[in-house]
Amino acid sequence: MSGVSAAIRSLEGELGCALFERTSQQVRLTGAGAALLPEARATLHAAQAAQDAARAAQDTLRGTVNVGAMASVEVVDLPALLGQLHARHPAIDVRLRLATTGSAGLAHALLSGDLDVAFLSLPEHKPAGIDARELATVPLVLVVSAAHPLAQRGEVALADLAGEPFVDFPPGYGNREVVDRTFAMAGVVRRVALEVPDIDMGAALVRHGLGIAFLPAFAVARTPGLQVLDVHGTMLRWSMHLGTSSTRRPSSALRALLDLVALHVIAL
Repeated sequence: MSGVSAAIRSLEGELGCALFERTSQQVRLTGAGAALLPEARATLHAAQAAQDAARAAQDTLRGTVNVGAMASVEVVDLPALLGQLHARHPAIDVRLRLATTGSAGLAHALLSGDLDVAFLSLPEHKPAGIDARELATVPLVLVVSAAHPLAQRGEVALADLAGEPFVDFPPGYGNREVVDRTFAMAGVVRRVALEVPDIDMGAALVRHGLGIAFLPAFAVARTPGLQVLDVHGTMLRWSMHLGTSSTRRPSSALRALLDLVALHVIAL
């Protein structure tokens, strides 16, 4: 760390300005530091591209791929995908990050350069700076426990659900955005009582009577004790995407991974 600090102070001397505000409690970027950060990232990416070009001429493909994904969403058989990549190119290092802040966090990491590729759910109007390819679209279905009073009804309206406690993902997750938007457009206020970042946990909470939920159909099929209800005039669909940066050239290592994705998309 002392070497890094010395290099930063040397750079500050050359630029004639402070890049960090340093106190005994924290270190944070100054305005000049924040302005320099995108250029510094671009320089690092250019250096990586130069290394990548040199390595491409060698027999062994090398490099690092930073991959982001959502937990418990089985759109791509990720272990099989990464296993095949390793078998073909054992010198490629993969760094895998499972989302803790949903698709919004993955998109932000793509834009900042912390991730090279992400399996995520993007809104209809995709963020600038991200190239996205749709991998699958799955229906979100309304589920209640088998003992819930609504379980005896074959169909309900959104307005019938206004007083019900919901189990849902936290804000920032794509499926939460789909449900929130649907209720907002219908002018129906709903109450989210429990937020969990895991589909199977959400299904289990519904099964034990702690709320109702809109869940992807593939999760319902693997959880007993749930009753699916039709929602009159409403069909919710949740799209999954393969996202990469549209402003950075993909490395050879990343292209090697992208070439294998289609082989591991799971039919939902």
